[in-house]
Formats: sequence, structure tokens, C-alpha cells
Amino acid sequence: DPHTTPPPPPPPPAGGRRGVAGRGPGMNMESFPGGSASGPNATNCSVPPGGGGGGPRAVPFTDGAAATVVVLGLLTLLTALINAAVIGAICTTKKLHLPANYLICSLAVTDFLVALLVMPVSILYMTTETWTLGQVVCELWLSVDMTCCTCSILHLCVIALDRYWAITKAIEYASKRSARRAAVMVGIVWVLSVFISMPPLFWRQRPGRGGGLQQCIIEHDHLGYTIYSTVGAFYIPMIVILVLYYRIYNAAKTLYQKRGSSRHLSGRSTGSQNSVDRCRLDHCRVSHTFCASDVSNSDPAPTPDKLETADGQNEKNQICTSRERKAARILGLILGAFIVCWLPFFLKEVLVGLRVVQPSPLVSDFLTWLGYVNSLVNPLLYTSFNDDFKLAFKKLLRRKEHA
Repeated sequence: DPHTTPPPPPPPPAGGRRGVAGRGPGMNMESFPGGSASGPNATNCSVPPGGGGGGPRAVPFTDGAAATVVVLGLLTLLTALINAAVIGAICTTKKLHLPANYLICSLAVTDFLVALLVMPVSILYMTTETWTLGQVVCELWLSVDMTCCTCSILHLCVIALDRYWAITKAIEYASKRSARRAAVMVGIVWVLSVFISMPPLFWRQRPGRGGGLQQCIIEHDHLGYTIYSTVGAFYIPMIVILVLYYRIYNAAKTLYQKRGSSRHLSGRSTGSQNSVDRCRLDHCRVSHTFCASDVSNSDPAPTPDKLETADGQNEKNQICTSRERKAARILGLILGAFIVCWLPFFLKEVLVGLRVVQPSPLVSDFLTWLGYVNSLVNPLLYTSFNDDFKLAFKKLLRRKEHA
């Protein structure tokens, strides 16, 4: 009947933020008016059905939203600046040109990419609650987010592995610890990250022609990929890091205990002096590696001559005890920050994939940004406790002030 008012068009799908299995904010399952999400090949980017209501949904910009944007913007800016400072310090300071620091520099590059390419887009998406950047940018953003965040986590794993070898095989590994070896380790990390993050591109469906893109998300109904990505990107690296640092701590603790036995043996005979010096040398090398190498391994290991010129054994013992406590604190901070930032997010991802829980958008966004914060914490923990990095940062600030 031409005189009858036509029914209103169906509303567009709820403007949720992206949900990434193994990376990015996890969200409730995407749904369409009059139906539910399809099976494993469900589209990842919602397209409004034919008819009206296909335009972006207007979202009121409240004071709370403005405050959120300001806070997240500051976090993004700090993450970019601090990681850029680490990269600049290592590149411009010759004393920091060491294989262990190359791994830290690569970690800073990865975290800088998170701050530059991932976090600003996430802020825009959270603010507008609808995707306005198109299909190509959506695909790139999801892929870069998953790859860079996974790569950041795997960097922590190879840094722990490098330190483990430096302590347990100090003499043997010293000859193998080169810039080329560090480059190989970094290359392996990036390849693994790509293999973990790229599979969704093979089954991700594209919206039809003329359809408007409303959401940029990945479904959680592909359970196999959810398990594969979360295990590869977090759970296996977490286990490896915990095991390695546990062994590092035990190895260092054993060598600290040799301090007392070497002191006891030193008064027995001159024939055993060589073995005592060797024990002291190994202990101090490992003590330094455990302490300072938790940050950078910037200083050379002490030699027996340097040990002999010390003021006395008591002073040496106090220095070693101080290093032991400092090492334990740094180790606790590194492990604590990593687990606090990423465990809640990946636990939620598994539970969403198993359809045990369906968190709200607010909870999902909070857990995602908690993971992003790890990219801000990493450069602080891995550099701020090292004197060489502090001097390098001061030089950079002086250059900027002079310029």
C-alpha cells in the first residue's frame, strides 16, 4: 500500500571493537540482525545488511571518553618516546654496541612499532566505536598488531635465553656471542611471529561490494587458531621465560655460595690459589652477567688482577651481596610486569574461544591496553638499572638541549 508508512530499516550491528584470537582486544561474537554469527568462516568485518542504517553510528563524546583518550594518548606518546630513546642511546653510544644490547634495541624497535602503528588506531576505534578506515587498513592493522605484540613477547624469551647461556656457559658462549648471532635470533623471532599472526588472512572473508565496513574484528569461533595463537604467542614463551630465569637464579645463587668456600680455601695453601682465583673470576663474571646483564652486559667482566686490587674481601662480599639483591629485584620486576600485563588478556582469549565467558567491550579494551603497557614497561626495566644506559640518556638530552 503506497499510503502505508514503510517499517524502519534494521539497525546496524553493535559497534564493537576488534576481537583478535591471540592478539588485540577480545570481544563478544559478532552478530547480525535476524541471525547469529556463522561457523568458522564467519566474516571478520561486519557489513550492514541491505537497506538503510548502513552509515557510521554517531557516538556522543562524553567527558569520560575525552579523559580516556587523553590518558591513552599519553601512554602512547610515552611508549614511543622511551623506546626511541633506547634505540638512539644504543645507536649513538659505542660502549653499548654489544650483542646483548642489540637484542634490547630490537625489542625497543618492536615496542616502538606498537606505539606508532597499533595504539593510535586503537584509540581512534575505541573513540568512534565504528571502523571508518576501510578494509585494507583493517587487514593491515590486525596483522601488524598481532605480529608486533607477539614479536615483543618472543623478544623477552630470546633475551632470557641469551642471559641463560651467558651464565651457565660463560666461557664457551663468550666466543659465540656476536652481532651476527643476535641478528639470527631476531630474525627467528620475526619469522615465528609472522607464522603465528598470518593464518587468519587465509580464511578471512571480504565484505561484498557496496557494503560499508562497520567493525574490524576477528571471530573467536575458530577455536583451533585461538589455541594455536595463544599457546605460540604467550603460554610457551611464558613457560620458557620462567624456567630460564629460575635456572639463572639458581646458577647465580650457587656461585654466590662459592664465595664463602673460596674464602675458606684461600687460607689453606698456595697450591690452591689458582683454583680460588678461577672460582672468584667465574663468580664475578656470572654475578655481573646476572645483575648487569639483566639490563645490558655493558661492562667487561672483572679480572683476577682487578679482584686482587680491591680494598678487601669484606668489601668484595658486600658488593656481591648488593648485586645479588639488586639482581633478584630486577628479575622479579621483569617477570612480574610481563605476567601482570599479558596473562589476564591471554587467559580471557582462551575463555572466549571456549565460549566460557563473553566479556564486555570495556573489559576487553582494558585487558588489551594492559598488554600494550608492557611495551612501555620493557624499555624501563631493561635499561633504567644500568649506569651505561643512564649516561647515554643524559648525553641524548644534552644534545637535544644544545640543538
